[in-house]
Amino acid sequence: MTNPTSRDYNKASVLDVVLSHAPLTRNKLIELTGLSKATVSRAVEELRADGFVVDGGIDEITGRGRRSTYLDLPGTTGHVAGVSFGAQTTGVLVTDLRGREIQHVTVPTADHQEIEDAARWLVDLIAQAAQSAQGPLRQIVAAVPGRVRGGTEIFGPAESMKIFAGSGLQQAIENLIEAPVLLDSDANASLLGILTDDATIKNAALFSVSTILNFASCTDHELARGSTPTFGDIGVLSSGVGDENLDDLLSTRGLLRFARKRGLDLERIEDLWLQPHAEAPHAEVLQAFTTAIVTAVSVVAVTLDPESVYFVGRLRPLVEIVLPQVRERLDQTLPAAPEIRTSPHQIGLSTAQGAVYACLTIAQERLRDAVLSARRQGQAAEQAAPAF
Repeated sequence: MTNPTSRDYNKASVLDVVLSHAPLTRNKLIELTGLSKATVSRAVEELRADGFVVDGGIDEITGRGRRSTYLDLPGTTGHVAGVSFGAQTTGVLVTDLRGREIQHVTVPTADHQEIEDAARWLVDLIAQAAQSAQGPLRQIVAAVPGRVRGGTEIFGPAESMKIFAGSGLQQAIENLIEAPVLLDSDANASLLGILTDDATIKNAALFSVSTILNFASCTDHELARGSTPTFGDIGVLSSGVGDENLDDLLSTRGLLRFARKRGLDLERIEDLWLQPHAEAPHAEVLQAFTTAIVTAVSVVAVTLDPESVYFVGRLRPLVEIVLPQVRERLDQTLPAAPEIRTSPHQIGLSTAQGAVYACLTIAQERLRDAVLSARRQGQAAEQAAPAF
């Protein structure tokens, strides 16, 4: 058995850059890898023979010399699917291995009484979004409103999704489709999307304020994952308002119940900020909501010391309304309050985008490993097409 050589590592490095920046010229590829022209040319030809690189067009002439050919990933390399499986809305986003969108689908979540029925419904949505995709489906990541351990087991899901607790959903989807399937929380997927878009973020926390309150955090730009299902279950903590816990006031279900008890006639939670209401009850609800946010941010500020705290989800518009008061109260109680931000969030799609980023990381690492392991599989150096 032969270990990877420097030539194999150079080839993998070239592929990494193509996966991250395609389409790009050979000159740009040389610049980004720091490898010699001859090394890059050899690696490109090997990757072309493997079917992982194709010519993607001709660069415009900017000076003397030959035109430079753009290099790109062929569609036949495959695709991935990110799923946001929410209690109210489900979104599926399919991209190629470069992360370019092929198609997305956003629909109301169907009410399922059996795990197998829900799995078939999700697989059908994935197939619908992947109709024009080429090559094999390489990875699926489905984000759910709940905490997830090990990519398979769901803990504390939204009330209407209790049947999905455990690992049954992940197994049911894998039984129906020829692709690896992992689950994650909607909060983790949302934070991963933010981290991917901004490489400067080091330490941050995120609250997903939707059907349930969900939480995610990162340290040194890496998502934090606990060893037990308790990690991230911040909704059980006291809100600082009577006997209400954080989930009672920072989730759509809980806040709607709280508002109705205060005399507000709400058909849906959005009416709380879209419709006029009696001044006193409305002010009481907003004050309670503000206190809950101050409590939640204070908890993570003194325990995790994040630079930024993000709020996403269906209650985000209400967070924006109370943010000035939240910031004022935090400045009075904390020596150094973190920056609080509300991230632009398309229900069903933004979380699916974060799930796609998780897919791409997994698929690209698997592809790199395939390049490095090809020689170990006993294939001749000139014929070592990665088994991916």
